[in-house]
Amino acid sequence: MLAPHERLERPLTVGQVAERSGVSVSTLHFYEAKGLIHSHRNAGNQRRYPRQILRRVALIKVAQRLGIPLADIGAILATLPHDHTPTAADWQRFSQHWKQELDARIERLSRLRDQLTGCIGCGCLSMDDCPLRNPGDRLGNQGSGPRLLEGD
Repeated sequence: MLAPHERLERPLTVGQVAERSGVSVSTLHFYEAKGLIHSHRNAGNQRRYPRQILRRVALIKVAQRLGIPLADIGAILATLPHDHTPTAADWQRFSQHWKQELDARIERLSRLRDQLTGCIGCGCLSMDDCPLRNPGDRLGNQGSGPRLLEGD
């Protein structure tokens, strides 16, 4: 039987990480493919994760709940060494970085919310008159057909 300190140092299998983090195995594989987390292979070519991966996965989950895109999460995690357990100080730095983006998103959503009533009231979603999709018909000068894939 292993001593308690030996159990704490043993790497985790992908199934153990999935169970303890509440993230599916396929999601862990996806995170790894995107470079958000890293594993090593044992002699049997099975993935093994250091125990600190649990904190990294928790950080990813929280950031995703905040609406932070995975590309942005990956960019900020890339500033940490792969074997580094994210700390409270790291989270403080990350959250300050994301705060401005979240504030801007909140402002955009608030403006959309405030304009939404007029749009529901008319129900037309006219490309000529819609203040949400085409204020002042600014897209009319670009020709016919759809011009927007995403809102601004």
